[in-house]
Amino acid sequence: MTQAQARTPMVFDRAFLTDIEGITELIFVRHGEQHIPDPRTGPVGETFDPPLSERGEQQAKVVGERLSVDRIDVVYASPLKRALETGRQVARHHRMEPIVVDDLREIEVFRDIPADRSAVDFLGQGLLLGIRERMLREKKWDVYPYSESSFDFRKRTVNAVESIIAQNEGKRVVIACHGGVINAYVGHIIGVDYDMFFRPAHCSISVVFSGQGVRALQSLNDVHHLRTNEWTLVSH
Repeated sequence: MTQAQARTPMVFDRAFLTDIEGITELIFVRHGEQHIPDPRTGPVGETFDPPLSERGEQQAKVVGERLSVDRIDVVYASPLKRALETGRQVARHHRMEPIVVDDLREIEVFRDIPADRSAVDFLGQGLLLGIRERMLREKKWDVYPYSESSFDFRKRTVNAVESIIAQNEGKRVVIACHGGVINAYVGHIIGVDYDMFFRPAHCSISVVFSGQGVRALQSLNDVHHLRTNEWTLVSH
């Protein structure tokens, strides 16, 4: 069959944007592993914007190399250090700089606790343990007091991604961001109520297609590019 004789798209092609021309491809990349201060015992202010760890820097370089062989039209990134540096590792192979979008930043847990106080000092050990148990069962950001709400977080992140789609019709777009952001957008398009329904690995790749008013999940949490030295670059 020649290209001119290509078949008419069927219902599932239209529903999942397979074999459809002119679609926008969103490549979500979670940031590399970060230095992780303990918010329970250390000041919460130190947990909001940590840099990449040594392993995180390696992960970012590997995902950048993985995407270096693909056509990439534009790279967007969260302003937080761990995501922005990951985005730069992708963008540098394509001689571009990431476009920073503030609303791609991670969920702001404990943002209203004084920055110089620890969570355990401010909330108490009992309440902190209770919150953790609720999150295990409910998987909703609203279990955390003094934090950004689930509704506000999903609204800003979904709006940010939809804005990117509106400006990049038919392009291949990388979005370097956070596990919460990826869960929020993918959960929105597939109708999942949990705020965290899966745990993206550091520098994993998830792909969404957009076109003709449809948003279709293509792949989730791909880590094959990190399968080096017996998975030593896979972390969460």
